[in-house]
Amino acid sequence: MSFWTERRVAVTGATGIVGSWLCEELVRRGAEVVALVLDDDPHARFFTAGIDRRCTIVRGTLSRIEDCTRALNRYEAEIVFHLGAQTIVGAAMRDPLECFESNVRGTYNMLEAARRLGTVKAFVVASSDKAYGESDVLPYTETMPLRGRHPYDVSKSCADLIAASYHHSYGLPVTVARCGNIYGGGDLNWSRIVPGTIRSLLRGQRPVLRSDGGPVRDYLYVRDVVDAYLTLAEATPRPEICGEAFNFSPQSRVTVREMVEAIARAAGVAADPIVEGGAKLEIRNQTLDATKARERLGWTAAWSLDAALRETVAWYREHLGAPAGTAALR
Repeated sequence: MSFWTERRVAVTGATGIVGSWLCEELVRRGAEVVALVLDDDPHARFFTAGIDRRCTIVRGTLSRIEDCTRALNRYEAEIVFHLGAQTIVGAAMRDPLECFESNVRGTYNMLEAARRLGTVKAFVVASSDKAYGESDVLPYTETMPLRGRHPYDVSKSCADLIAASYHHSYGLPVTVARCGNIYGGGDLNWSRIVPGTIRSLLRGQRPVLRSDGGPVRDYLYVRDVVDAYLTLAEATPRPEICGEAFNFSPQSRVTVREMVEAIARAAGVAADPIVEGGAKLEIRNQTLDATKARERLGWTAAWSLDAALRETVAWYREHLGAPAGTAALR
């Protein structure tokens, strides 16, 4: 039997890009998935792909400890994946209170619910490279301090520290996964570089770059992220893993401009982006060292950028249909 067969698993953020792929894979592996869901988004892959029909849905919000406790206690969750968060940097800047409520309060509510339950064997917190803040020394390693400055970055730094506190103070079996920019089918936040560029190209439009195209990022395919989370959850009970944070990255160091060109190759068109160069209060360069994940967990990214983008573009082609202005696309 699989490690996940009949395992009771709670997932927050199930309607997001990673959450939908994670729930789908958990169900495929035989897990009994409980998803804490706030809204029914008819466009979210979690619903359009019918993943919701194979999960138990608990209606509630991360800002209410009662909802978090009910999701875990009623279904006696053994493993928790905490993905629920406000994930858009620009939105966090415009409304920091909502960001802190979701990302900070939501995290400690879920951790406290797990502490009270007392039966959780693994609690994986989905974090980000943004938790490190800006640094002149790259790539980030897990020993570096967490120094977020702006609302989204600070919310991730805080969530990571709170997670560590629950492990060291109460023995909660927590691990933290820090990923770079995640992409793949199902991401409908068009302000992000991958879905926004794909939609523009499929509509025969020029993609828009808010930056000058030079910022460096790690781009991690959603299927690799799901594999990372599952691998980390399985390893969490081990003493040398429990309480630790892990970077997950293909260590590819791709500029925004290079990413746009790679997307255009996958779509079979030439890239001619509009470069605004006006992005503000965003960290210029971020890359992660994934040596610890490779050595302790045996994890490496399996998907190449080109292969992952071909699959991603194919998903958006199907999702968006055949809009006008795509005659030149293959």
